[in-house]
Amino acid sequence: MTITRPRGFRAVGLVAGIKSSGAEDLALVVNDGPRDTAAAVFTSNRVQAAPVVWSRQAVADGRARTVVLNSGGANACTGPDGFADTHRTAEHLSGLLGISAQDVLVCSTGLIGERLPMDPLLAGITAATEQLSSGDEADAAASRAIMTTDSVPKTAEATTASGVVVGGMAKGAGMLAPQLATMLVVLTTDADVDAATADAALRGATATTFDRVDSDACMSTNDTVILLASGASGIAVEAEELAEAVRAVSADLARQLVADAEGASHDVHVVVRSATTEQAALAVAREIARSNLVKAAIFGNDPNWGRIVAAAGCVPEAVAPFDVDHLSVTVNGVEVCRAGGAHRDRSEVDMTPRETLIEVDLGAGSATGDIWTNDLTHDYVEENSAYSS
Repeated sequence: MTITRPRGFRAVGLVAGIKSSGAEDLALVVNDGPRDTAAAVFTSNRVQAAPVVWSRQAVADGRARTVVLNSGGANACTGPDGFADTHRTAEHLSGLLGISAQDVLVCSTGLIGERLPMDPLLAGITAATEQLSSGDEADAAASRAIMTTDSVPKTAEATTASGVVVGGMAKGAGMLAPQLATMLVVLTTDADVDAATADAALRGATATTFDRVDSDACMSTNDTVILLASGASGIAVEAEELAEAVRAVSADLARQLVADAEGASHDVHVVVRSATTEQAALAVAREIARSNLVKAAIFGNDPNWGRIVAAAGCVPEAVAPFDVDHLSVTVNGVEVCRAGGAHRDRSEVDMTPRETLIEVDLGAGSATGDIWTNDLTHDYVEENSAYSS
């Protein structure tokens, strides 16, 4: 169990007929309370899908009872009609559940620029409300129904010392770049918390997990991470305890997103140390993570430290001051660059493991920052040159 492992939640995933493949494409997560606390974080892309616009408005009061998610269509760049479709979706589900449409959050994922097929979508929602349940089967079906190019469902859970449970499911395998990714994430908890506490926990978690995933430097129009709190445990958990559990589940899911990145053969962890500030460290780490030259080298099992140093040098000095003569690079435990020049022979580096660790020491301060990314492969190009759903 994952999203219904916390008390007070039911879920379902089914085939509504949105995808031509006949795969599951519609999921519901319902919070039965007694709390209806909600928080959400959305894409910062200026082009935002209709469900993002709707859900941002709906969750502004810190409340929500349910989330409806569809794959097979993003409902992005669909104009007023697309927003009307989202509104109609929320109204339809709210009528079936006997709640306000403002308590319905909507998420969509798939191809940009095409309207959703509303007849099968609404019929699927009606069927879904009749099949809501808790347990492994419901959770697994819901996590499958939100997949697009994902190869596997992504779920995680954690239990705090006081007995509060946090569960989560996510989708995402490409366009992984902050802020957030082409991801839909639903987190649930049975903690008895108010909206401000939930919002702080979620934002703190996303800042150090989902926002540190940068697969291909492409930002989606539909990124959404939602936290629902039912209060069904009756435990008024401390803010720090909840925040840590939400962060742990978010970190687990974010790591799964990288592991399932489209076409990837290496998961790459870029850690920058000895920077003047954390933001400086993150800027350098992100520049390295986004370098196609670095990604291609890793795909070829080549610990090409010259490309890593060159990428670091692309960050303006005003953003990340450092002296290149103090810079060092370590790849999978082998220091291949020291004081800005060659050190140990790069043939000593074992690049065969799935995970590659790139450590850069700027020699400029005491701050650290890290980014997760992946290599650039032929399969990534092939998959994204033929993407249609």
